[in-house]
Formats: sequence, structure tokens, C-alpha cells
Amino acid sequence: MKLIAPSVLSADFGHLADDLEMINRSEADWLHVDVMDGTFVPNISFGFPLMEPMRKYCTKPLDVHLMIVHPEKYVERFCDAGAWSVGFHLEAVDDPLPILDLIKAKGVRTCLTINPDIDVKRLVPYLDKVDMVLLMSVFAGFGGQKFIPETMDKIRFIKAEIVKRNLPTLIEIDGGVNADNSAELFAAGADVLVAGSAVFEAKDPEEVIRKMKITG
Repeated sequence: MKLIAPSVLSADFGHLADDLEMINRSEADWLHVDVMDGTFVPNISFGFPLMEPMRKYCTKPLDVHLMIVHPEKYVERFCDAGAWSVGFHLEAVDDPLPILDLIKAKGVRTCLTINPDIDVKRLVPYLDKVDMVLLMSVFAGFGGQKFIPETMDKIRFIKAEIVKRNLPTLIEIDGGVNADNSAELFAAGADVLVAGSAVFEAKDPEEVIRKMKITG
């Protein structure tokens, strides 16, 4: 599977409707929604008030990535606000299973995420309990960072585990993704690529999205 999920965090919020219409026209598969609380990560992005216009104007599924503490307090509200999938960080919780159950009970897809400094093996016990794992290829909280090359080995490791157990679990990659490394990422075993500045800061965002899918 080769899916592209542009990150709305890099969009022009003064012309958000225009950027969402571009996503609708493009070959993008999902819209990635980064939610930051200023505690788990040092930046603050947005919350429920922006979910409504995004759901209203965007025809693509909303892939919500919670970079927050206490995600158990908010996952149901994000589901109700129109999220198609909701992911949270493994390192932000003591036990992810009850939170995953809250998301599943809403009929929304589940995702478990880790930062680059978290041992990828910690995801293994949950591979059969989530729809997707998200490997951060930069540290969560800032856009425009350079891709961390060691991510490739993590992708291959998780992909091998998924194949060995014959699971449908998807692998999503977020951070420093662009048209230059999309083919290598897909070849390593990634299924979904999140791209922010590479898409929204491009002269022709739709062409960048198309190129990433084709070269992949």
C-alpha cells in the first residue's frame, strides 16, 4: 500500500479552505492532523475548533496524531469531531490498551506512535491490537526537521514482524518526508507517508503529491 497524507500543520491557515480544496483535488489519500498540547511537545497547534472546518471542507479521511499528555481524556472527542483514525504516543501513557479500546468503541481506526528515541521493539506487543503504527522520523513537535536515516532500519524491523505474523497493520512515517526519499521509504515497507512542508511549501503541491506516489 502506498498512501500519502499531507500534514495540515504546514498549511496556510489564513487560506485553509483553499488548501483543503487543493488536497481534495490532489491524489492525496488522507489529511494528517497534528495536535500538540505544549506539554508533551514544546509547541501548541490546534484542537477541536479546527476539526469542524477541516471535516466540513476536506473530503479525505482525517488522520489525527495526538502529541499530548493524557490522550485518554480526549480521544473520544476527536472521534466525535470527525477523525477517521486517531493515534497517540506509546511513551505518553502507562497502558495504551484501554485508550485503544475507547477509540475502537467509536468505530475509528487506531494508531500507536513512537518518537525516534523510543525502542521500536516496544511496539511489537501491540501490532495485533492496532490498525497502524506511526514511526516518527523526526522528533514530534516541530515541522521542517531533517529525516533521521536510522528510521529505515526501524521500518524494516516492524515490517518483518507484521509479515511474520500475517497482520494487516499499516506502517506510517512522519518527519522529513519528501519526493526524494518517498521511494526508499515505500521500498523499506512503509504504507503511509506524512508530508508537511514538502507539500504545502511547494510551488505545485499537487505535483509533489503525485510524484511521491509515482516514485514510490
